[in-house]
Amino acid sequence: MILFLDFDGVLHPDAAFLVNGKPELRAEGELFMWAPLLVDVLAANSAIRIVLSTSWVRELRFSHARSYLPNELAKRVIGATWHSAMARHPEGHHLLSGPTWWDQAKRYQQIKSYVDRAGLQDWIAIDDNDIGWADADRRHLIHTHGSVGISDPMILDAISIKLNCVTAI
Repeated sequence: MILFLDFDGVLHPDAAFLVNGKPELRAEGELFMWAPLLVDVLAANSAIRIVLSTSWVRELRFSHARSYLPNELAKRVIGATWHSAMARHPEGHHLLSGPTWWDQAKRYQQIKSYVDRAGLQDWIAIDDNDIGWADADRRHLIHTHGSVGISDPMILDAISIKLNCVTAI
């Protein structure tokens, strides 16, 4: 089971900004303040792996973005929807000068591209962005509200239910 994980609006309010190369939360609370809730929900299932579906990977690089997560989550991370190779020209010898496909794509398209490449069947995404999701794939989305993320008890219940449904099969 793969869990596509966004950061902003999921693990803390959607009010994080990059200031001098460092993320800063401009809302009440602190960065990743709700991450322990996800640690608790995932504790019962060690088979769940995480793919980062956050712009933090594009801005900060994969390992740096992953390092912000608590160790219990970071050790589950197996990849990201963004990879630095996506910024290379198809011939591979220089960087693209403009935006990449990934920069122009909706979050759903980024995730769906990964799902299709990997041939995934069992996956969910937790994200506060539900723009452009295909009706057929909405069952995979746990849509959070950007100001409360996974701190909403109904969202935590939805995560547990989806994980139990998939892992029980």
